[in-house]
Amino acid sequence: MANTAQPQEEQARDHALVVFCPSVESLAPLAEILATMLHAGDVLLLHGELGAGKTTLTQWLAQALGVDESQYVASPSFALMHEYQGRLPIFHMDLYRLRDEDDVEAAGLLDCFERQGLCIVEWPDRLGTLTPDERLDILLQPADSGARRITLTPWGFDWNQRIQRIAARLAA
Repeated sequence: MANTAQPQEEQARDHALVVFCPSVESLAPLAEILATMLHAGDVLLLHGELGAGKTTLTQWLAQALGVDESQYVASPSFALMHEYQGRLPIFHMDLYRLRDEDDVEAAGLLDCFERQGLCIVEWPDRLGTLTPDERLDILLQPADSGARRITLTPWGFDWNQRIQRIAARLAA
C-alpha cells in the first residue's frame, strides 16, 4: 500500500462518475449495481461529512450482498470495525475516532485489507500513506432537499474498467 502520485490523481478524476440521488433511500439502486461488481479484496473508501449517508450506503450494500437482516449494519464508530457475512465478508470500518495512520495501525485494522472480503472504510483520510492504491473512493455530498451528489472515483486499472460498467448500468 502506498500513497498515489499526482498524475494518478488527475487520471482518477478524469474517470470519476457523478450520480445524483434525490434521497438517501435512492442509494439502494446504486448499491445494488455496485454489489454486482464487487470482489473479494475490494476496498471502498467512503468520504463525506457527518450525516452524508456513508453508513446508509453501507447498509444498502450489505443488503445487496445478501447480509441477513439479523446482522444489523450500524456505524462502527465506537467498535472501529464490524464484520458481516454475505456473498462476501464485509469489514466495515469507521476511523472517525482515530487521529492518523499510526492510530489505524495500532488498532490492528490493516489486517482487514489482507483478508478475502470487502473493506468499507468511513473517514478514510485517517489512513494517510496506508491508503490502498487499488480502491473506489465514494464521496457523498448532501444537496438540496435531502438529495445526495455521489462521486465515484476509481483507482487502479480494475476499478477504471468497472466504473465504465457501473456507468453503463446506471444509464440503462
